Formats: sequence, structure tokens, C-alpha cells
Amino acid sequence: MPSLPITRIETVGERTVAIEVETPADFEAYPGQFVLVRATVDGEEETGYYTISSPDVAGSFEMTVAVDPDGTLGPWLVERTLGEEITVEGPFGDIQYTGDSDAFVFARGPGIGPAVGIAERARKFGHDVTIVHGGPNPPHGKRLAMLEDRGATVIRSEDLGSTVESLAVEPAITYVFGFQEFVDETREALTAAGVDLAAVEIESFGPA
Repeated sequence: MPSLPITRIETVGERTVAIEVETPADFEAYPGQFVLVRATVDGEEETGYYTISSPDVAGSFEMTVAVDPDGTLGPWLVERTLGEEITVEGPFGDIQYTGDSDAFVFARGPGIGPAVGIAERARKFGHDVTIVHGGPNPPHGKRLAMLEDRGATVIRSEDLGSTVESLAVEPAITYVFGFQEFVDETREALTAAGVDLAAVEIESFGPA
């Protein structure tokens, strides 16, 4: 269980923080995969899974953390300081974007973290990418603006059904990241539009 020094902590949205740590030796991962953070808080061991939100892990990598004020690990993490070490395990997960195709990414809340990581990697390798955020004010606003400047399409949607109907989702690889309510809503919209869900990579973050 490596302890990794924190190299950056940044508020990127309402109750959403990006935490960057040094990449350990022999660590290979892609956006879409996740890590486990383990800590002792007030004498109790706490764990949380956080999806990688950087386009690669060269030198360092980023996690996007939703901070529930009633939670334990999230508030503890945002109180850390630069250079302090946290225990990180992984990577885990079969969902990963390596940069070899166009991509659609549906996301809400902290799900925008892996979305921007995937999008940045897609543009790096010259692929088209569309991010659909289920709501008007996504976290990582600065990175989304930079992605739009680099040719990515960013849609802030309050009506997923109508949005999906207007998009040619297939044959690009499609991802869905977010809490369960958003995942269910996106599944319904994709199904109504005739998209084969068997070909969609879905990561639920559990109940909001």
C-alpha cells in the first residue's frame, strides 16, 4: 500500500476537489480506472474509491473527489496539505480509455472527472470527443473550456432524452459516469434512442 505525496489540491466545483499525487513506480493506468484511498480518521479506518481524472499517469495523476459535508473521508482529504502523503491502492477497474477511438462521455457531478481525462486523451491522439454533462454547472469548468478550444464538444443538458436523440452516439465508444440516479436516467435515454447498452461502459458511483 504505497503512501503517495500530494502535489496539488484544487477546488474545481461545488463540493468537488481535484487531488493530484505522485505516480508510484510500475503504476500504469488510464482515465476511467479508479483507485482506493485508505486513511485512519478519528481512530477509524475509512476507504473510498475515486476515478482517475487525468489523461495519463506520467509523473503524477489526479483524482476528482466529491465532498459530502456529512461524510468522513472526503472532508478529511480536502484538509490535507501539499507534500502530505496519503495511502493509495490500485489501479482497479476494466473501464479504461487508451486513446484509440472517438468517444462520447455522459457524466454528472464528480463523473465529470473521468470525462475530462478521457476527453483530453482523445484530443491528444487526434480523436473526436463529446462530453454530455447532465446539468448546467459541471465541475472542472476551466478544463472543459480548454477542451472546447481544442475541438471537443461539450454539452450541458437538462434533458438527456432530447440530447441523446440529437446525437449520433454510435459507433464511438460511449461511457457513463455518475451517481446511480444519473446512470439510470442515461440508460433510459440511450435505450430510447436505440443505443445498444451492451456496448456502453457504465460506472455508477452508488447513491448520491
